[in-house]
This record gives sequence, C-alpha cells and structure tokens, in this order.
Amino acid sequence: MIAQYQDIDMSLILNILWLIFGGFFMAVGWVVFGIIMVLTIVGIPWFVAAMNMAHLSLLPFGREAVNREVLTGEEDIGTGPLGVIGNIIWFLFGGIWLALGHVIWAVALAVTIIGIPF
Repeated sequence: MIAQYQDIDMSLILNILWLIFGGFFMAVGWVVFGIIMVLTIVGIPWFVAAMNMAHLSLLPFGREAVNREVLTGEEDIGTGPLGVIGNIIWFLFGGIWLALGHVIWAVALAVTIIGIPF
C-alpha cells in the first residue's frame, strides 16, 4: 500500500524532475512486464503488484511504501510458500530485467552531477 505525505509543493517539484530524469521509463517498464504477466492468467496478482510499482516508479516523492500487515492487519499472500514459488517465477521472467533496468538507470544518473540525488 502507498501512504501520502503532506508536503505537496516539494513533492510536485521532485516528481516533475524525476519524470524528466527517467521515472517515466521505469514506470513504462513495470507496465510492460505487468501486461506480459496478465496475459498468462496465472500472473494476474503480479500484474496488480506491477501496476502499484509503476505508480510508485512514476511519482515516488510524497509517497511511502507501507507494510500491508501494519496497514490493514492482514497477512500478505506473497510471504507464504505459494508466494515464494510465485516470486521466484516472477523474478526469473520479469523481476531480473526490471532490477537490471533500475541498476543501469541508477548508474547512469550517478554518473551525472544532477542525477546523484535521484
């Protein structure tokens, strides 16, 4: 789940800068892999998670990732035995490529002076 902060002005400025410096491309990556997963029918739960991550990748400032158990009191299905198997499948078919994209983009931003904070 995603909670929101109150400092809207600074979040707006940082989100605009983030979109300019690559947030849009990372969000598109999450959407593409989410669509690929939903085509498999079995991957529908990962589609929902990928759309949440796409939203968080698109506009990260002013939001906070919150543990579902803390927020709603319900346990997350992804932490059980079936979730572990599903997460391994997700990692092999989509997660590794998204992780690589994030690392490559982070290195590219770190090379520039203006990209270091992102």
